[in-house]
Amino acid sequence: MRLDAPARRRFLASALLGMGGFWLSGAARAAGLAEALGYSPKYPANFTAFQYVNPDAPKGGQMALSVFGSFDSLNPFVLKGLPAAGLNELCFESLTVRAWDEPFSVYGLLADRAELAPDGLSITFGINPSARFADGNPVTADDVLFSFEQLMSKAAHPRYRLYWVDVVGAERVGADSVRFRFRQVNPELHLIIGELPVFSRQSLSGTSLDKMSRTAFITSGPYRIGTAEYGNTLHYIRNPSYWAKNLDVRRGQFNFDRLIFKYFKDETVSLEAFKAGEFDIFYETNSKRWARDYTGAAFADGRIIRREIPHHNNAGMQGFGMNTRRPLFADERVRRALDLALDFGWSNSHLFYGQYTRCNSYFSNSELACSGVPQGDEWALLEPFRAQLPPALFAEPYQVPVANSALEQRRNLLKAQSLLAEAGWQVKADRLVNAAGEPFQFEILLSQRGFERIVAPYAYNLKRLGIEASYRTIDVSLYQQRLDRFDFDMTVVAYGASQSPGNELRDRFGSAAAHTDGSSNYMGVDSPVVDALIDKVIYAPNRAALVTACHALDRVLLWGEYLVPNWYIGAHRMAWWNRFGFHQPLPLYFDALTWATQTWWQTHEHPQPSPPTA
Repeated sequence: MRLDAPARRRFLASALLGMGGFWLSGAARAAGLAEALGYSPKYPANFTAFQYVNPDAPKGGQMALSVFGSFDSLNPFVLKGLPAAGLNELCFESLTVRAWDEPFSVYGLLADRAELAPDGLSITFGINPSARFADGNPVTADDVLFSFEQLMSKAAHPRYRLYWVDVVGAERVGADSVRFRFRQVNPELHLIIGELPVFSRQSLSGTSLDKMSRTAFITSGPYRIGTAEYGNTLHYIRNPSYWAKNLDVRRGQFNFDRLIFKYFKDETVSLEAFKAGEFDIFYETNSKRWARDYTGAAFADGRIIRREIPHHNNAGMQGFGMNTRRPLFADERVRRALDLALDFGWSNSHLFYGQYTRCNSYFSNSELACSGVPQGDEWALLEPFRAQLPPALFAEPYQVPVANSALEQRRNLLKAQSLLAEAGWQVKADRLVNAAGEPFQFEILLSQRGFERIVAPYAYNLKRLGIEASYRTIDVSLYQQRLDRFDFDMTVVAYGASQSPGNELRDRFGSAAAHTDGSSNYMGVDSPVVDALIDKVIYAPNRAALVTACHALDRVLLWGEYLVPNWYIGAHRMAWWNRFGFHQPLPLYFDALTWATQTWWQTHEHPQPSPPTA
């Protein structure tokens, strides 16, 4: 993703084409983007399709999928409402797209050429003259500008303003080009601005973006919205005249004539509906169900396939996030005590069937995870902030609490008890209270009943410390509203991570996001040290500097004890009715359901069950 300024200028000087930049199609596209990422391009100048797709995949048929929760909006760009699943991937297109088998390479879609300024302070995209909206009208530079202006306005979700905070403006250049101007040199900004979703100006027809909820946008993607039964079912219909169906970055993809998303509010019910044939593919998130519930005649005779599909995704972090905006969680010693109360070893053995690994980093399962004690360049990054950091951060490795026996867990609880006492909490009459006699009690907010069996033993261990931890599962729409307003004590948070993190970190951990409704900074991280290290990641001049900055940021977040780390698995647990094909080799970095809807194809109808025997 990163290329220092001298190297960028050397590349541009040697690859001048047309306006003096790099083309987003053909040889210069691949070379230019790969140079910008700091590694050799995977795909040659004349590639016809990504290696993880079948360029000759047959078109036709349908795929039905289940979605947990509900939806009440067709607008994925605003804070209000619950948008339908699949909108961004299936309907809206961006200037560029990423390859799933490279850490961060982008290739042209709506744009077919780009020029990065020698000073790194702007990039100009040329719009592909073949690009068309579903109504047949061309995608223009004015549509790109309009989409950018709308998404950067207060009518849009605040995530866009946080993500592109260093983009200070945009203007049309000539008849078919758009220039984005940057506040300062940001090594990844010219790539992530290419992710801008583009929609037709006619979509709004004079209506504000935040007033669009149940009117479909005019888009350029491979699908359009068919029928929508809000809260229940949404049908996507493939556009047979899709403008990019033979483009190298789209060939062999989006093969189903119809994609159907069926909504369920209970995943156990959803699994039974899948086994009954109500939909075609199921992505499992529950270890108990995966170990015990995938049985029956359809599995035995091969009508349903059950597989763990390996991936190389950065596992990121999942955990029980504490809302540090609330005084109860303001003290780091208290937060560490709550971490010590989780007995992951017992849970993995008794609840998870040994399927998980404990998260030990905000970049788990990647080279970006910190280890040992800070040394060398990482130490140099952290040293200026020594007075604002715990002394132990420089002296010892961060250790996620481990307990391999009941005795070790008892020791962890004793450590937790000591930390709580230091923070002013004492047990009186079997209740943990502060100096004012107020009890230590809080609620864990959940959106899936499957998590209740996981939270229950954790609440039991907290009870042993005198802490009253209740837990409640609520409707998904209400749950999302409460998260958007930060109206919770503790909840499950999940931060997936790319192979090359950047501007999205501001939305997750930046101080401004901590005070912005709808941001992903659920825990309320409000730290000038974290802000400074996020900038070090974003503005890293090369990959080595990026890795070092991630190590430092990871270490500071871990020592901040903002959450109780959970667990991850290095494979996608999937089951599907045996009537689909997919291509080998698999991509490296991919979302399971997006991979299925975008690259699979139908091979035959459901096989009929064998007649019963006497």
